[in-house]
Amino acid sequence: MSLQPYVNKRVLVITADGRTLTGDLLSCDQLTNLVLGQTVERVIRPSDDPEPSTEVSHGLYLIRGENVAICGLVDEDLDGQIDWTQVRGGVIGGIKHV
Repeated sequence: MSLQPYVNKRVLVITADGRTLTGDLLSCDQLTNLVLGQTVERVIRPSDDPEPSTEVSHGLYLIRGENVAICGLVDEDLDGQIDWTQVRGGVIGGIKHV
């Protein structure tokens, strides 16, 4: 499936090492290399961690295709209603190449 219909739209990417990034998809190619603008990394903490979850701004961000595990559109209305500092969750494990 091509990601071209997602260009200039807000996407969420989960990387091979389990990071969660959201940003505006500016460009992509046949190898799934992605260029995101206004990128924010969401660091979701487990419930037993005393630190709050955080969002770290990265701005313009390039993700190599081999590091993309999942890429999907973001429902911006729903996303805007969530206080990400209050969200808790388990760690997403990395992917395994077999």
